Amino acid sequence: MSKPPEARRPPEERPKRPLPLRFEPGAVLEEGTDRFFDLESMEDPEELLVRATELALAFRAAADRATEFQAMAAAQLADPRRFDRLTLARLAERAGWTEDYARRMVEFGEGLIKRGGVTP
Repeated sequence: MSKPPEARRPPEERPKRPLPLRFEPGAVLEEGTDRFFDLESMEDPEELLVRATELALAFRAAADRATEFQAMAAAQLADPRRFDRLTLARLAERAGWTEDYARRMVEFGEGLIKRGGVTP
């Protein structure tokens, strides 16, 4: 489940372009071991810290963006002008949220839509 909108960082704190990902998570090496963006092969702890930090920031930025898109979709699906609109209970069920969280996401999404959608 995503962070509630009030727990998220303001957009100005978010990196504009997340770090490109070099490998797919869960890729299997020839020996049959998992590799996670090649972090396990780094021997220099400073290099490991830098790369792991970059990845953590990239994943946080991606999660924040995905949450914004979730909120906009929730607002659109709950829009009373839609003939097939979803109730908060149905929206919560489909997204795996509580009704209260669904209400907050709809409100957050409505605000994003009014401001022109998700910012790059």
